[in-house]
Amino acid sequence: MTPTFDSAHVRRAFSRASSTYAGAAALQREVESQLLESLEYLDDRVPGVVLDVGSGPAHAALAMRQRWPKSRVVAVDLSLSMLQQAPVRTGWRDRLGLQKPIDRVCADLRLLPFADNSVDVLFSNLCLQWVDDLPAAFAGFRRVLKPDGLLLVSTFGPQTLIELRESFGVADAVPHVSPFASIAEFGDALMRAGFRNPVLDRDVAVHWHPDMTALMREQRAIGATNALAERRRALTGRARFAAAAAHYEQFRTPEGLPASWEWITAMAWSPQHGAPIREGAEELARFPASSIPVRRRRSD
Repeated sequence: MTPTFDSAHVRRAFSRASSTYAGAAALQREVESQLLESLEYLDDRVPGVVLDVGSGPAHAALAMRQRWPKSRVVAVDLSLSMLQQAPVRTGWRDRLGLQKPIDRVCADLRLLPFADNSVDVLFSNLCLQWVDDLPAAFAGFRRVLKPDGLLLVSTFGPQTLIELRESFGVADAVPHVSPFASIAEFGDALMRAGFRNPVLDRDVAVHWHPDMTALMREQRAIGATNALAERRRALTGRARFAAAAAHYEQFRTPEGLPASWEWITAMAWSPQHGAPIREGAEELARFPASSIPVRRRRSD
């Protein structure tokens, strides 16, 4: 089966964006904050090992180390350049050696280089949208998590950049915007991997831009370029870009050109290793996607 994404291109794009990512990733930080709030569900438990998968410059990993200074916190990213942007020392505790350093591991989330049953918390913010096989990724997460380990993840949903997708669709037969899993598909993949008690949420926001070029420039700054395996390998021609930009203009409002973003957050718990996903013909749990409310946010 032909892969959806070119993983080598994903690595190159995020490596090129490593120096600009932190300044441009406002939405990523907003979603990250939502996920970090869910750590309250651990109550007073102090995890032994915490993974931040797809960490980028390790902002969330640093926040979790501040929360749990005695835990081992590991930042994992496909891009070595991104990991090199993570600050080694962030305060006087670091300088005096009173705080454990963050470990940085350059690895693909599809092949996590960690032992079975070795992780207490696995955190992954806006990374899974670059994965072809969600059930396989979740199976890998389940493998490394201890029983009752906490999984906190997020991804973009199918309403993301619908204006841009439509505009390029008019101008070019080759896709320019990635496909994104729906909340139902995301929840079903969690269930198939055996995770327990999943809680999913869905948010929609609109950001505004002066023109399509500004939107594309912002995406390049965070490494979110077209990484589809079936993408056009040459640069998008001026005529195709102009046609797409002209179509995009129909969405303009007094605030500018809208760019829609949908993101899905999920919290779930790892089962006992070897626990069945089904018992006989009965499902242990069902995912009620239709009952998930949508929070609509408005951003400038």
